[in-house]
Amino acid sequence: MQYYLDGFRPGDPDIRPAAPRKTDPADVVDVLVIGNGPAGSIIAAQLAEFPSISTRFIERRETAMEKGQADGVASRTIEMFTAFGLAEKLNREAYRLNETVFWGPDEDNHRIVRTGRTPSTADDLSEYPSVIVNQARLQQILVEKMGNSPTRLQPEFGMEVQNVTVPADPSQPVSVTVRQLTRPGQPETVIHARYVVGCDGARSVVRQSLGLELKGDPQYHAWGVLDVLAQTTFPDIRRRAIIVTPTGGLSVIPREGGYLTRVYVDLGEIQPGDHEQRAQVTKEFIVDKAKQLFAPYAFEPKEITWWSRYEVAQRLTDRFDDVPDEQRGTRSPRVFIAGDACHTHSAKAGQGMNVSMQDTFNLGWKLAAVLEGRSPAGLLDTYNAERQPVAQSLIDFDRAWAPILGGKNPDAPDETLSTDEIRARFQQSRRFTTGLATHYPPSLLIGEDTHQKLATGYPIGMRFYSAQVTRMADSRRMHLGHVHQADGRWRLYAFADGAPITSDTSRLRALCDFLRDSAQSPLRRFTPADADIDAILDVRGILQQSHHDVDPEDLPALLFPVKGSLGLNDYEKAFTPDTDGDIFDQRGIDRDQGALVVVRPDQYVAHVLPLDAHDELAEFLARFMNPVG
Repeated sequence: MQYYLDGFRPGDPDIRPAAPRKTDPADVVDVLVIGNGPAGSIIAAQLAEFPSISTRFIERRETAMEKGQADGVASRTIEMFTAFGLAEKLNREAYRLNETVFWGPDEDNHRIVRTGRTPSTADDLSEYPSVIVNQARLQQILVEKMGNSPTRLQPEFGMEVQNVTVPADPSQPVSVTVRQLTRPGQPETVIHARYVVGCDGARSVVRQSLGLELKGDPQYHAWGVLDVLAQTTFPDIRRRAIIVTPTGGLSVIPREGGYLTRVYVDLGEIQPGDHEQRAQVTKEFIVDKAKQLFAPYAFEPKEITWWSRYEVAQRLTDRFDDVPDEQRGTRSPRVFIAGDACHTHSAKAGQGMNVSMQDTFNLGWKLAAVLEGRSPAGLLDTYNAERQPVAQSLIDFDRAWAPILGGKNPDAPDETLSTDEIRARFQQSRRFTTGLATHYPPSLLIGEDTHQKLATGYPIGMRFYSAQVTRMADSRRMHLGHVHQADGRWRLYAFADGAPITSDTSRLRALCDFLRDSAQSPLRRFTPADADIDAILDVRGILQQSHHDVDPEDLPALLFPVKGSLGLNDYEKAFTPDTDGDIFDQRGIDRDQGALVVVRPDQYVAHVLPLDAHDELAEFLARFMNPVG
């Protein structure tokens, strides 16, 4: 963590100096974020880092959430949290999902017995496991983060949106009518915003104002959920457990804190329109059903901190912004929806909260780039183009996964799966359930795979898969991907070719010299003259030799840059392979030619290029970046 660039300051380094909040004389906010859930909190935390962008963050609830709702945090989400500097905090408080156990009836159907085990997450997919943490706590962590940001952004509670109006004239702001629930009797107010992000849930007023609807078929299958402190003889209460019996299924999810457990109870089919049947599903009904499924093991709740009943439903909107298909390309979007506002599904895949946060992580840096003038407004079309297909794939996966956890074959609903078959399908689905299956196709922001062979472990369009390296200047062993911050910058990871960095034939040195000195360099074209050299494009060099065999003075100037108001050298731009594992081998980097891996601000690989493809790099970045001056 670097925090003395512009001079020493005492105190907590996580609390950055406050910057003047941007004010607009026309009383128009740059971005209005609606909804304090995970999706809204992620984009608000991103935008809070930009003092040049005015942001408001409103929520219908009158106070912050304290308990309940989602709790599963996928490996990919924790990777994202590293960019906010929050992964260690989240992991310290969370429950780590280590092992999943499977239970089914014995041969006589008299009792349930353990039938198998499997690791819950795969160490070969991410440096992080999937974990469990209360959604309310996760949101609180993000709100604390934005409160420590230069803008000191905080949510405004008790603000209920009535409608959203998008004017035909693109020069006019979007109007959002709001009723203040904490001040009854007060007249409605109107917030004017250049951009609006609706993260306001499945009953989204923003979505309805755009004339969009969630489309899909309800499954009429109900589940009950309990967050419970229980006395039980069930031996796997502190492991993730899947129980399947002829009379129903049950899932156990250990919660953070050592004692709390979430229990999902299969309540079976619900007849359409049968309100009496729904009314019978009380907290007591769910507890009784859980006791039956745990038998012969005792299960006695001592305290139920939260409970709910939900029905499986997979629904999706046709688009995630305000631009109809026939107008796409003629104007840029100004209103966006994310999370449950545009895709809903069961809780069984454990991806709802995670995919929602990835929605707005995708959008936040794009809004910042456009508002700061670094990219044209057309960049914002890529949000819908990238995230709507991801949500569709989640719907498709969830439609198959939900019946599996109930012991049913999704391809033959009348067929019951054995616990061995459930375990096999669980293992096959790990890339999806850990949030690592997203693969963006070639587009404005994603290059073709012409040079993919130079770095086979960094598939273009997928997230940047971190690996252990050694920081050259101080011998610190660390993950390369953890230098990536949620600050809107692109990362250029330049993996060295076979020539030593001190050699005149080094392609890495030639690339660094081009980026620093050439008039055609994207650093010179896209970085403001008064900004640090890494303000837009953050270049990191990964050498092949040992950190004992090279000194900072041996590096090209771009990897040992002078920065800040004091003109200090940045010692953290160069890395070498780790002693316990060589990143060149682990990620399939061509040792002779090296490789340049271009990574987007949301941690996805945008391109893989040869180190000497200077023109191709400049042309790629020019597709979506505005030159300065």
